[in-house]
Amino acid sequence: MLYMEKADLWKDKLDKKDPLYLELSEISDNAELEDRFYKDLSFGTAGLRGKVGAGTNRMNRFTVGRAAQGIADYILKSGKDACKKGVVIAHDPRHFSSEFSKMTALILAENGIRAYTFPSLRPTPELAFMIRHLGCISGINITASHNPKEYNGFKAYWQDGCQVSSSVADGMTECIEAVDYFSGIKGLRPLDDLLDEAYEKAVSEDLIIVLSKEYDQKYLDRIKSLAIHKGGELDLSIPIVYTPLNGAGSIPFMTVMKDRGFANVSIVEEQKDPDPDFSTVGYPNPEDPKAFRLSEQLGKKTGAELLMATDPDADRFAIEVLMDNGEYLPLNGNQTGYILVGYILDGMKDAGTLPHNGAMVKSIVTSTMSSVMAESYGIRMYESLTGFKNICGLIPFLEKKYERYLFGYEESVGYAACPDIRDKDGISAGMLVAEAAAYYKKKENKTLYQVLMSLYEKYGYYAEDEPNLVLEGIEGQNRIGRMMEFIRNTPPSEIGGRKVIRIIDYKNGGEDIRHPENRIPPTNALRFFLEGEDTWFAIRPSGTEPKIKFYFYTRQDSREDALKANAEIKNAVMEMIASVK
Repeated sequence: MLYMEKADLWKDKLDKKDPLYLELSEISDNAELEDRFYKDLSFGTAGLRGKVGAGTNRMNRFTVGRAAQGIADYILKSGKDACKKGVVIAHDPRHFSSEFSKMTALILAENGIRAYTFPSLRPTPELAFMIRHLGCISGINITASHNPKEYNGFKAYWQDGCQVSSSVADGMTECIEAVDYFSGIKGLRPLDDLLDEAYEKAVSEDLIIVLSKEYDQKYLDRIKSLAIHKGGELDLSIPIVYTPLNGAGSIPFMTVMKDRGFANVSIVEEQKDPDPDFSTVGYPNPEDPKAFRLSEQLGKKTGAELLMATDPDADRFAIEVLMDNGEYLPLNGNQTGYILVGYILDGMKDAGTLPHNGAMVKSIVTSTMSSVMAESYGIRMYESLTGFKNICGLIPFLEKKYERYLFGYEESVGYAACPDIRDKDGISAGMLVAEAAAYYKKKENKTLYQVLMSLYEKYGYYAEDEPNLVLEGIEGQNRIGRMMEFIRNTPPSEIGGRKVIRIIDYKNGGEDIRHPENRIPPTNALRFFLEGEDTWFAIRPSGTEPKIKFYFYTRQDSREDALKANAEIKNAVMEMIASVK
């Protein structure tokens, strides 16, 4: 069906007073209409994600309701026990997140599936923890993570506590695509007062169970159990600044810090409370140094040695550290990962708790410096595809090999320190980084900046860079496809004066470069290894955003040489890619 026919069908089916009808009626630009209807919002291993609005390629009650009904149909196929196990649902502070979560719970209840909800917004990692804790068959979080305010999303999880695997996502997709937007969704309601009324009625009839605060405490207690050092080993007076970027992290993060005894933690007041417009930050991604503007101002006032931020659903986590010159340095995800890997392994070694069968996991586009670090402690570092459905998805594989999962991370500021929280978790990562800062200050009188420089000195001078190109809309998607086709079909033989010595194309899967028994599933990514120790780059389209991502790494004799070499490689690759129109 052509996009114009789809648009006409929606306008014909919608009530003339419906906000979605009024929105469509005001669109006179055919290109805008085409972008809204040229495809259905795709459901994959990250669920749904898109701009909020009318259309099949937008987040609205019909696209979200269709996904909820499709997942309900998939669960119904799994049998009565699956329905009794139920689905736990959470949401972030975005526009319509609360309404979409209530609507989803009602649709599941209408299909005879038990639904658990929270009384207000909760972090994504708490949802991931609660799936296994409650023994649910699935979990759903209404969130667009770190995307701009115009976006929302629908993350789907399965009973292992991970975001759905490819096989489960394929099964769910088949069920979702069989649902008619206007006649196939049981219990679909407008997002108005009647929705709240129906939700409260379902709660009173125990069709929907609202989880009490004691469940929050179980999540926080599990995080606190991850502590490496405690009490007298830490300088708990270390000055720290934290911002939740107007998201779900404020209460759980500050609760954990208080419970651990940190006495000098300041929160950015302007970003403390939920704000769906993210008015003080714009793009609420802690990976972007601009998100730390207010944190830096507060840090200067309080003398903070560490600035920390989580994104709106509190799964991503990033930091800035105080340098010797008194300025703050934003650390990329790899660098924060080095600090955490070093702190966890060193702490376990000192305590005599470092297991002989320990294992860690990083993504294929994350720096190999952490692999060198892990191996120096006798710990195996495995590789996986990006995303924590893959990183934490290796936990069962490790258990079968009688190996103990210690930590997993990826360069895009995601860290998973707990095998019972099978997604990236900004709350536990923040606790451990704060603990590391307090420990190194007490034991060695070092800042985390100085710790990072010591790690480079010990393991090699690495450089890391992860630029991306944002290319929105149909043409942007097509251009990203042309870029991948170009570099795949005409791969370079040298880059920046360095020969390409090996290429891994993950289109048909690939190997874990250090552990060949761990096969990497197929994905649209390429990895190029160049002359020089640990010198390589990778390219892949984002699975959740209109971006093509690049990753550049090298190891040289000094940090300055590493930065220079990495910049030369990056500039050569980006110039080559820019030529693809």
